[in-house]
Amino acid sequence: MNHLIKAYIKFFFKAKNEHGVHSPFVFDLVTKCFYDKTNYPEYEILKNYRNSLLNNKNTIKVTDFGAGSRVFKSNTREISAIAKNAGISIKNAKLLFRIVRYFQPEQILEIGTSLGLATSALASGNSNAKITTLEGCPNTIKQTQLELKKININSIDFVNTEFSTYFKSSDFRLSTFNLIYFDGNHSKKATLDYFNMLLPTISNDTIWIFDDIHWSQDMEEAWTEIKNHPKVTVTIDTFQWGIVFFRKEQAKEHFVINPKRNFSSKFFEKTRIKM
Repeated sequence: MNHLIKAYIKFFFKAKNEHGVHSPFVFDLVTKCFYDKTNYPEYEILKNYRNSLLNNKNTIKVTDFGAGSRVFKSNTREISAIAKNAGISIKNAKLLFRIVRYFQPEQILEIGTSLGLATSALASGNSNAKITTLEGCPNTIKQTQLELKKININSIDFVNTEFSTYFKSSDFRLSTFNLIYFDGNHSKKATLDYFNMLLPTISNDTIWIFDDIHWSQDMEEAWTEIKNHPKVTVTIDTFQWGIVFFRKEQAKEHFVINPKRNFSSKFFEKTRIKM
């Protein structure tokens, strides 16, 4: 927890809004997507889906192949607790929805389904997209399939697999993805392994989103290596996510963007009031 607090303080003082962005591509993304204030009807679907999970007191036995949990001491977990502690927040679900809506990727890969909070945002952003989502735990997949059917999201291709095994399979080698959302194993080694295994699938318009880049010192080191990779041109650090682009026409540049507009003034207003 102390690491996250220190990381956020550093992020806060580095972060900019659209006024600190000189790249037209990133400026448009920030102003037209990140700071889009439209109240989309899909937001209500995302909110209701999350609330349904938060109110579900049933338990499932979870198989965890990742870096482990800082919250759960047992593999038998209440669905509401998983949604609260391991699921994407409603604000980030809305932002993920807007990113998909903005870029309209046709082929999406999600690494780490969990209870489908991010899956629902990906599917809502482009109803015509083909979405493949990978999850190591069979019980979690079964629960998520049931939950997503309740909101009429039925076109997801669920794959119960250990991630690196899938990346070596013939099914994967025949696939291409315009957007990949990485939310599976929050360790440096696994993140960099997935990064390198998936590099052959990139195109000029590919978008990769890495979750929890400041989760640990290890993850921050992985994020630094990803930023420095020669095929990576533009990155955006939103604190929760690291967003990666491979656009050859872009000069290599790294941005630290707070997805909340006017965050600085609000912070200092609160500080003055407390003083």
